[in-house]
Amino acid sequence: MDTKEKDTKDPISRREFLKIVGIGAATTTAALTTGCRPGGRAAGAGAASGDVPTDRMTCRENPKNGERVSLLGYGCMRWPTLPAPGGDGNVIDQDAVNALIDYAIAHGVNYFDTSPVYVQGWSEKSTGLALKRHPREKFLVATKLSNFSNFTRENSMAMYRQSFEDLQVDYIDYYLLHSIGNGGIKTFRARYIDNGMLDFLIGERAAGRIRNLGFSFHGTQAVFDEVLAMHERVHWDFVQIQLNYVDWRHASGNNVPAEYLYGELEKRGIPAIIMEPLLGGRLSKVPDHIATRLKERRPESSVASWAFRFAGSPEKVLTVLSGMTYMEHLQDNLRTYSPLVPLTDDERQFLFDTADLMMQYPTIPCNDCKYCMPCPYGIDIPAVLLHYNKCVNEGNVPRDGEDPGYRAARRAFLVGYDRSVPRLRQASHCIGCGQCNPHCPQSIDIPKQLRRIDAFVEQLKQGTL
Repeated sequence: MDTKEKDTKDPISRREFLKIVGIGAATTTAALTTGCRPGGRAAGAGAASGDVPTDRMTCRENPKNGERVSLLGYGCMRWPTLPAPGGDGNVIDQDAVNALIDYAIAHGVNYFDTSPVYVQGWSEKSTGLALKRHPREKFLVATKLSNFSNFTRENSMAMYRQSFEDLQVDYIDYYLLHSIGNGGIKTFRARYIDNGMLDFLIGERAAGRIRNLGFSFHGTQAVFDEVLAMHERVHWDFVQIQLNYVDWRHASGNNVPAEYLYGELEKRGIPAIIMEPLLGGRLSKVPDHIATRLKERRPESSVASWAFRFAGSPEKVLTVLSGMTYMEHLQDNLRTYSPLVPLTDDERQFLFDTADLMMQYPTIPCNDCKYCMPCPYGIDIPAVLLHYNKCVNEGNVPRDGEDPGYRAARRAFLVGYDRSVPRLRQASHCIGCGQCNPHCPQSIDIPKQLRRIDAFVEQLKQGTL
């Protein structure tokens, strides 16, 4: 996942950009503040479902420097794309990115999270182009040292410096060691300790080029505990963890329950940045009976808003990231956090009971991060896994030929599979090389799941299920 370095240091136009950007709680009710901008008026009840308030965003205070951070943070891993002019892939739709960022800032969002590897290496440049059009004091930018496959000091330093150029900033507000835990403590030491990069970044923080230093976590409890134990030497300013109402206790998409991760940060007074509040979108696309259950409780609220309220309610949460590709998603999340209505104890238990029900359905914990891509054999891994999950949620996974809905479900699964994944990119082409597994932050055994799905497809085709 090496980042492609660019020579140019000058901002580029959208036309030039399109030519080159080819991409193939137990919780505690917080003391809430609203209106992240100075002078923003406080709000009472939540806005009507059709309104998107501009001055009611709930904010949290960074205990290190007192800066106000919007509770809704913008994750820049899923920017909208357009077909490339040459028909050989996609390019980032810079006009759409500009519009989304403009709207987010106008409605109180000030935290933007990116990485050198997001959108196959182009998210930082696109995000930088959009943010550069706003005064620097209007936004906080977060990015990462994503040196996944080349741990040398030279490569790591080049990646760090390139981030400043692509984002067009002279300081980074929140800088992260990216996805620690994958590969165990030995890999963590190779990426950040043995090459001297952690000491270098601590020095950069002292010099003011990094305002806050932290890490994002996907891994085992042993790695989390060891890295967190460095707090006395490093003084971690924040930690980014996966937290949602399923992972709180079940850890379906993580190796460690979120309840443990958050609790350890809370003990030390370290602010938490939340990723995957929707568990890779699965908590906004729940099975029909789960959606009905949530809508009956709060008919005026979206299914996704339950997950965002859960993620935002703990008081040590500084911001909750959401990768909002579409304006309607951004608007829905703005309503949820403008202002946040924290969960009651009864609502928390309701969500825990909901999580228990969801765990009865065997979806695959793929978050569509695309870290597993590209596959050397051309398989569209995320598309295969997400199609399977979609069919599970919609009840289109046939159980057996005796099922009254077997024919309709069989047709829906097979036709949808061919439409969403070209045949040359389907699971049948997996040879089990395992190259994808080390890159998966959810620790999915990808070849095993692809073999399982392929066998299931063959049974459906032959009518032997």
